[in-house]
Amino acid sequence: MSSVTVIGGGLIGLASALRLADAGHTVTLMDPSPASGATHHAGGMLAPVAEVVYRQEDLFPLMVRSAELYPGLLEVVAKHTDLPTGYRREGTMVVAADRADSAHLSELADYQATHGMAVERLPVRQARALEPALSPQLAGAVLIPGDHQVNPRMFATALLDALHNLGVTVVRERATALPDDEQVVLANGLGAGELYPGLHLRPVYGDILRLGVPDHLQPLLTRVVRGFVEDRPVYLIPRTDNTLAIGATSREDNRPIPRASAVHDLLRDAIRLVPGIEECDFLEATTGARPGTPDDLPYLGRVDEQLIISTGYFRHGILLTALAADATLALVEGRDPGIDLRACHPHRHHKPVSKQGVSS
Repeated sequence: MSSVTVIGGGLIGLASALRLADAGHTVTLMDPSPASGATHHAGGMLAPVAEVVYRQEDLFPLMVRSAELYPGLLEVVAKHTDLPTGYRREGTMVVAADRADSAHLSELADYQATHGMAVERLPVRQARALEPALSPQLAGAVLIPGDHQVNPRMFATALLDALHNLGVTVVRERATALPDDEQVVLANGLGAGELYPGLHLRPVYGDILRLGVPDHLQPLLTRVVRGFVEDRPVYLIPRTDNTLAIGATSREDNRPIPRASAVHDLLRDAIRLVPGIEECDFLEATTGARPGTPDDLPYLGRVDEQLIISTGYFRHGILLTALAADATLALVEGRDPGIDLRACHPHRHHKPVSKQGVSS
């Protein structure tokens, strides 16, 4: 078995450390404040179908495979901790606010079906029978039963507890250099570029709101509701702790705090889909920076005998966590990860560099 240092304590790093430790490797995790970055602000949707974006076909098999791997990852977590992960399997509903949104939804459903993804078109009346809080003014709905969710903050807490129970050493310090005497997994999001120069990472900010659902409205929603409102995306995520997360903004303005316009737009669009949101308690608005790459594919792969890079997951970090952890374990052990990762190679956007930043 190997000694492995995992740099980065977001969900990707935590889950990778868990799989390695569970397999018998000696693991050290380095992060000054685990789960405080993108994981803290994430929605947590496991949505390989609903998250489909046109002309990003190379992402689809990664998303589908990771969704298939999630139950196994959750089983490993449950072996080592009793803490909850917020995992819910009720599925996802995608709705349209007006006729133009309905046309968009229909085109997207056709595209998803063309790629072999399971979607079920619903009359609005049937959609409201499943989710009575939905507005009667909706123009269309699609059910995606296979798209699930976790609560990223709960999940991260459970992973940290599992790592503690497995005897993983957690060093709450910032890594300033790569260890040169053992296997290293570089999974610290945007910070990876500081330790391995040449990675093309950019911060993409997303705003997310957290609402409390009062007792008289419980349950406001039982499944994730995603929607298009005048072509603007919005998602509503009911949590197991009686809160509701609302999000979907994406901006590259280097402003790491919630914008008033984003809070306004998210609430307005969410209320249009689910009017009862007006009666909910406003608990929090936060903004997180996700690591994006030029082609929106992650950097995942081995770059030399000691270093594996796992970053750049952009909007799909929570969904791709299971794949990242599984592939990392396989790469450390010298096994085939079971999926073609050539499109994710960390050197695809630059000339290979050494750990000291010198071209090799």
